Amino acid sequence: MTKEKTQRVDALRRKGMGYGAIARELGLSVNTVKSYCRRHALPDGTACEECGAPIVQVAGRKRKRFCSDTCRNAWWNAHLGLVNRKAVRTVICAGCGQPFEAYGRAPRKYCSHACYVAHRFGGHHE
Repeated sequence: MTKEKTQRVDALRRKGMGYGAIARELGLSVNTVKSYCRRHALPDGTACEECGAPIVQVAGRKRKRFCSDTCRNAWWNAHLGLVNRKAVRTVICAGCGQPFEAYGRAPRKYCSHACYVAHRFGGHHE
């Protein structure tokens, strides 16, 4: 590798790029990049998925994806479609009789507050 390419590998690795991405960008093989990074003890390339800040991984621990709880919450709030909701159950509303989905173990009877008020205190709702 040329001196310019080694400097680029250093810079890209410190920004959090992986071996494959660096190899594609510089036109090198993945094994060349990996060997260079390990030989020169470059950071493992782990970056926060929300803000991109470098994360230090602890050996023997679960892999960290976020640098803080703030970043973790912000990322999951922005990616709600990726949440694996296993505790969803279908319940029949006691007020209108329509099925609705309830999440978790909370004992829900009504599909909405309006339906609860109409059923409990009389009247109608939209």
